[in-house]
Amino acid sequence: MPEVVKQQNIRTFSIVAHIDHGKSTLADRLLEHCHAIGEREMRAQVLDDMELERERGITIKASAVRLQYEAKNGETYTLNLIDTPGHVDFHYEVSRALKSCDGALLLVDISQGVEAQTVANMYLAMEADLEIIPVVNKIDLEGFESDQVLDELHSTFGFDPDEVVLTSGKSGQGVPELLEAIVQRVPAPTGDADAPLQALIFDSKFDPHRGALAYVRIVHGSIAAGDRIMMMSDGSTFEVDEVGVFAPQMQPCDQLGVGEVGYVIAGMKQTRDCRVGDTITSDRRPASSPLPGYREPQPMVFCGLYPSDNADFGMVRDALDKYALNDAAFRFEPESSAALGFGFRCGFLGLLHMEIVQERLEREYNLDLVTTAPSVVYRVMTKNGEIHEIENPAHLPDAGKVEAIEEPIVKATIVTPQRYVGACMKLSEDRRGVFDRMDYLHGDRVAVHYKLPLAEIIVDYFDQLKSATRGYATLDYEMAGFEVEDLVKVDIMINGDPVDALAIIAHRKFAQDRGRSICRKLKDTIPRQMFEVRIQAAIGSRVIASTRHAPLRKDVLEKCYGGDVTRKRKLLERQKEGKKRMKQVGAVEVPQEAFMSILQLD
Repeated sequence: MPEVVKQQNIRTFSIVAHIDHGKSTLADRLLEHCHAIGEREMRAQVLDDMELERERGITIKASAVRLQYEAKNGETYTLNLIDTPGHVDFHYEVSRALKSCDGALLLVDISQGVEAQTVANMYLAMEADLEIIPVVNKIDLEGFESDQVLDELHSTFGFDPDEVVLTSGKSGQGVPELLEAIVQRVPAPTGDADAPLQALIFDSKFDPHRGALAYVRIVHGSIAAGDRIMMMSDGSTFEVDEVGVFAPQMQPCDQLGVGEVGYVIAGMKQTRDCRVGDTITSDRRPASSPLPGYREPQPMVFCGLYPSDNADFGMVRDALDKYALNDAAFRFEPESSAALGFGFRCGFLGLLHMEIVQERLEREYNLDLVTTAPSVVYRVMTKNGEIHEIENPAHLPDAGKVEAIEEPIVKATIVTPQRYVGACMKLSEDRRGVFDRMDYLHGDRVAVHYKLPLAEIIVDYFDQLKSATRGYATLDYEMAGFEVEDLVKVDIMINGDPVDALAIIAHRKFAQDRGRSICRKLKDTIPRQMFEVRIQAAIGSRVIASTRHAPLRKDVLEKCYGGDVTRKRKLLERQKEGKKRMKQVGAVEVPQEAFMSILQLD
């Protein structure tokens, strides 16, 4: 069992960086150097233990591991490493991890330099008042010199080149120097071991056999198996069954002391018993006040999740309850659709977050789901003075009752080489963006700042930005409030029946083009039927776009080799009569691809 360590020899730190700058690979080298894992168990991205993370090559969940490091001064130090995601959609995971740390490694790729998420993560670390160690990674790449990146770190953040550590996550070069820098520069925890217990829950997950597991950082006091603990948010009490650390697998220990990072199992059977950001204290000797928690994440993108078979509704609800424990940024509530039956309206931090949630639900809980096209939340002011927040376009009130509609606006920062600035500006202005300013960074890199509607960003904006800049541009954005715009609801009708799950809200100026594009896409994705399928887009009672799917037709003339034309006509007329009868009872099945086709515009 891990022994209790000296408080002054504990270092808790996180690795933060832009996506693909090598956080997980560098974490592998730290684990190797500290002998936390044997050669036989070693694999790439050890801390990315989710199958989906390994497939996509990205970190989705922050993960913790405890390392033992013998420093040059002969002392043995306990290093608590929390690896974090880099993608903008998992920004909240990063902010949560940093609240549990005393220091942060700010990682920069030598070939890419400072990028949009590098800047965003630097500000998060500064807000958390952490000791920041700048690290230049991938120094083994040929053709790249560190001088340019060192100058960029100095000009952007004011780091002295002497305090920057040069490493290679691939070869392990510079890792011993980095470990020494962590020991020397990251401060030890400052909590009071004799004070009442205060432990911050920074993550959690659900185990079907043991209930909810709380991932904690002990700020004051200590916790051991057999203790009675209390959740400070609601006063609920539990008896601790087991405490332990991540080494990197879960490993039980006698107790967790000040500054240590580990897990607590206490028979918490309900997902609501273990809230991320809550403070655990002792039931017999409670703390006077909880620790500062986390700012609640605000979902920015919403979509409907429906079981493909309505009989599975209960299974989906149970799966969402358990999943929400492991993802504090995920929100859901029941809703019903005339087209899809009973399901849930779910909130996400972005499109990648939405994709990941759907894939994890289908894999981990063996579900078959239909996802509707994502939308954002709108504020609708009615003529009688009421304000409603609309997450589902189908719920938008009639145009006659609406005074104004506000849509969410984001501040977007695009970092790109200078030669692609024009392409970035054109794309942003085509998406109703308003230019703010332009900052010239080190070398030929430029940061272009725009105010953009969030609804325009979620419709393939990032893909087009990457295409326009040959993959060089990076994007970061944050909410900037709501603004009134001339928006309308576009209904999509199939054979005259509105499909509520396909409705969208669009700017009046672009509504007709969006309607035409959606009709074309639906024609390509909805399979042909034995009867004609008419696909229309309408604003109110006015049809703005229309297309038709010709019916499949059996070749009834196959056996007619010449002869009287009236015989052929008679067979075709009889077929046409049959088609009419089919059309009266025919219903069109809309595949999953049709709901998502709204995202890909021409």
